[in-house]
Amino acid sequence: MTRRADRPAGRPEGHGEGRPAGSRRERLRRTLLAGLIASAVVFPVSAAASPDVPAPAPAAFAEHDSLPARYAANRANLAEAARMAQDAGRTGRAAKLRAMEAEGTARFLAFDGRGQGRAVEVLGDLETADRIAVLVPGSDTGLDTYQRFRDGAVALRQRVQAEHPRSAVVAWLGYDTPGTVSATVLTADRADTAATELGPFLDRLGRVAAPGARISLLCHSYGSVVCARTDTGPQVTDIALFGSPGTGAGSAAELPTGAQVWAGRGRGDWIGNVPHVRIGGIGFGTDPVDPAFGARPFAAGSGGHSGYLKPGTTSLDSLTRIVIGTAQTTPITPEVPHA
Repeated sequence: MTRRADRPAGRPEGHGEGRPAGSRRERLRRTLLAGLIASAVVFPVSAAASPDVPAPAPAAFAEHDSLPARYAANRANLAEAARMAQDAGRTGRAAKLRAMEAEGTARFLAFDGRGQGRAVEVLGDLETADRIAVLVPGSDTGLDTYQRFRDGAVALRQRVQAEHPRSAVVAWLGYDTPGTVSATVLTADRADTAATELGPFLDRLGRVAAPGARISLLCHSYGSVVCARTDTGPQVTDIALFGSPGTGAGSAAELPTGAQVWAGRGRGDWIGNVPHVRIGGIGFGTDPVDPAFGARPFAAGSGGHSGYLKPGTTSLDSLTRIVIGTAQTTPITPEVPHA
């Protein structure tokens, strides 16, 4: 039998025998993408990256600059970004930026109006707060969808403040989030980059807050991958993972933190249908709500992927107790939603 000229010597014929590992990885990639795309069809995303929107460079600060000075400078930068977007005919972005200004009352520790955009907003008084929640968002979060992210931060702030007045919430959009329907959302590349920003931010936050303040990281969806890669100091007492696709770690004990790790997922959350596997850097492995992961379970109710911080929900009550420090482990058997 004559060997075909276009087949390397020693390479067996047939589709599955010559490249089993690559085939498995490719099948996994297709499976993950199919799950994400199907979910996006049912739960459409409204985010739109805007790389061509003009904006000024972020304001520069010295280490000793006060919080009021930072807030004022970032508001001025935000207003200039809105003006530049309007002049460029990007009226949608301009309107969203003007809304973020909150008529001159918003408190931004950081703001960058360029491209997809970044913003770190404070709700409350950091210098007197001894309970601080830092919200880390998931995919498709940027300046064009910021209000949706902020609504959750406001709801959490109101709920926590009702039980613990000396509290604050930080909405941390400090990284370029991946698109829900993209290859980027299947890997930890964006999360690894974000973690190098989040870790130092938490250290600085601990120095600004009231002595002995408890800082909780609340991490939604792809944000849970970010938090799982972030080195945290002793000021971070709790990490809550919700709507998580996995973290890339096999267990909570592998995370670079000494904080208590919590996990919850609503019964209506489509992300439960995403395969919890990891092969060749694709996927995020063990489901954080699986008892094998070792996180403390919290009740998340019946809500969907975007409903964890909606007023009146079980999940918001649970996250509030985690922030305050009164949460108790709740024995839960997670329900995986079915299509």
